[in-house]
Amino acid sequence: MTPEMLYALRDQAGVPAHPLIFLVLGVLTFALHMVAVQVMLGASALTLRGAISTDASWRRLAAAMLTTAKIAVSVAIVLGVAPLLFVQVIYDPFWYTSNVLSAWWVMGFIGLLIVGYIAMYAFYWKNPDLAQMGGRSTGWMVLSVLALLGVGFIVHSLTYQALFPQQWMTWYAPGGTVDPSGRSLHLWHLPRFGFFIALSAPVAGAWLLAYRRYLQGAQEPDTGYLAFLLQLGQRMMRVGAAVAGALGVLWMATLPPEMAWFAASPWMGVGALAVLALLLLPTLLRTQLDDGWRGYTAFGVATLALIALASAREALRYFTLTGAYGYGALDYRVQMDWYSTVLFFITFAALGGTALGYLLTVVWQAGQHRGPQPYTPPAAVTRLGTWTIGLLVAWTLAYFGVGLWVWLR
Repeated sequence: MTPEMLYALRDQAGVPAHPLIFLVLGVLTFALHMVAVQVMLGASALTLRGAISTDASWRRLAAAMLTTAKIAVSVAIVLGVAPLLFVQVIYDPFWYTSNVLSAWWVMGFIGLLIVGYIAMYAFYWKNPDLAQMGGRSTGWMVLSVLALLGVGFIVHSLTYQALFPQQWMTWYAPGGTVDPSGRSLHLWHLPRFGFFIALSAPVAGAWLLAYRRYLQGAQEPDTGYLAFLLQLGQRMMRVGAAVAGALGVLWMATLPPEMAWFAASPWMGVGALAVLALLLLPTLLRTQLDDGWRGYTAFGVATLALIALASAREALRYFTLTGAYGYGALDYRVQMDWYSTVLFFITFAALGGTALGYLLTVVWQAGQHRGPQPYTPPAAVTRLGTWTIGLLVAWTLAYFGVGLWVWLR
């Protein structure tokens, strides 16, 4: 596959802003998507472990983590849309070709995602008293985890085979016979996939430490449960980071020739430091986890570590495609569209920031509230909620209003 052919596969309309914007946003949104995915996987595993336990602390944790997993899978789905959109904008020759070559799997992963989501809720519906009794119908939760892992594997394979354009014709016409069915996944790399899945243990461990600090702020009286969370969270971070590190070494040792440069690059060092931070953080924060905001530091650092790993992953893709195939994502033709670009950032900062700020404030204050009366938001928080609704209405009117104006011109 020559560079000229790859460039010919591009959208000739160009992009509405500089490609670097899409590259950076792609990295950031992928990292946040992976935070949600790994919290979801870790919480699901903890739910299963607690559901079969007779220990009161494990059963209480299972109930809490089931609620976490339900929310996390929703967040992961929403955040997962953005990096796919940014990838298909500047890497469209690679992403669309890979999708066409495995079209059945592209469609199938939506169905598999639905199965995983419904199975998780089926387990939730069958276990309204999970904290008091052992889990019932745990097969639903097992099915959910397997289905969601299957979704991740499909996306991994689609992403990975997009990096090998020299093999596209072989997959499309094996032995010289055209096969347009799209029924096969053609390529994957298990150490790479396993590395990102293994990160769910230290990320979920960091989440447990933040959950523990949240309970402390709410004056949780069960000190035994708090001690249980501390020990489990620290162990998950240490062991999980060590396993992820071992899989990362295996990944580097089995890189294909086109990517071999990455193993000795500074970007690999960035990734190694991120994993090392997850490994050492429980020890470094040992005496500070009960001290105000520092109790949430572990999860904050885990998020930053995933941003660093997402940056290294993007560097692997960008420089491989540039060096091995002569494709530069940043030299895409720019057809500047100020309206859509400004609208995106206003939506992200103003509407998204206000709405997220309101929801997080209400959740935080409600969780910290103690007393005989139900939680009532203070006036300032109520005003923030009113602003959120007002901005949403204004945005909707502006969006459809501009579309109507353009249509009627």
